[in-house]
Amino acid sequence: MSMKAAEIIWNSWKNGKKINTLPIELTPHNRTEAYEIQETLQALSNSEITGWKIAATSLDGQRHIGVNGPLAGRILQDKTFKPNDIAVLGNNKMAVAEPEFAFKIAKTLEPKNYLYSPDEVISLVEDLHLAIELPDSRFEDFSKVGEFNLIADNACAHQFVISSPIKHNWQTLDFSKHKVRIFNDNNLSHDGIGANVLGDPIIALTWLINELSQNNITLHNGMIVSTGTCALPLPIEQGNKITADFGILGLIDINIE
Repeated sequence: MSMKAAEIIWNSWKNGKKINTLPIELTPHNRTEAYEIQETLQALSNSEITGWKIAATSLDGQRHIGVNGPLAGRILQDKTFKPNDIAVLGNNKMAVAEPEFAFKIAKTLEPKNYLYSPDEVISLVEDLHLAIELPDSRFEDFSKVGEFNLIADNACAHQFVISSPIKHNWQTLDFSKHKVRIFNDNNLSHDGIGANVLGDPIIALTWLINELSQNNITLHNGMIVSTGTCALPLPIEQGNKITADFGILGLIDINIE
């Protein structure tokens, strides 16, 4: 099942033609099946994994894609950019940019039979990165297909901009109170704050680590976890330059073509 379902989703990702639904016999019935399809999707991409993303870390985000809680997805190396690179908008139907805190994991975390706490998780972080996510779904009406299909669809992961490690002494920051702003070169902007991400990006990171563990997925040393948007998604179009300003931590940008 996972191979056929993943082939349909991957073909949509490659050719830009959205799909309505998966055939009923290929539709995942639980998170385990959904993550198996996602894993097969990554294999079909022939891309390594840069890390993981979290979708729907706010109530607005959950309403936007029609789910009741967060979802985890893989960040593909082939879809990852450096600041000031050019990203092709193509057939991206979501067409938004999202500013996110991202954390590099310092050690491999095998599945465990207990839940990690935020205090444990912060000690597992090697570096802080800044990120802009350019999400998309392979489903025509992504708000109607449900969380299992969206997990299979890689939790709406598409393109990411990820900075170099931040040199600032970020360990002393209260991420929940840290303000973020995302804007374009046409004076459209959205303001946000770390508390928009499940109350705190560290709480979101803890959720991701526990989600993978509970679904028997290993989080490998060196992976980067992008923890979800701190602001309302900013609409993008061809020709835009998008900038995310993280205050004392710096800013990153991406050019849209």
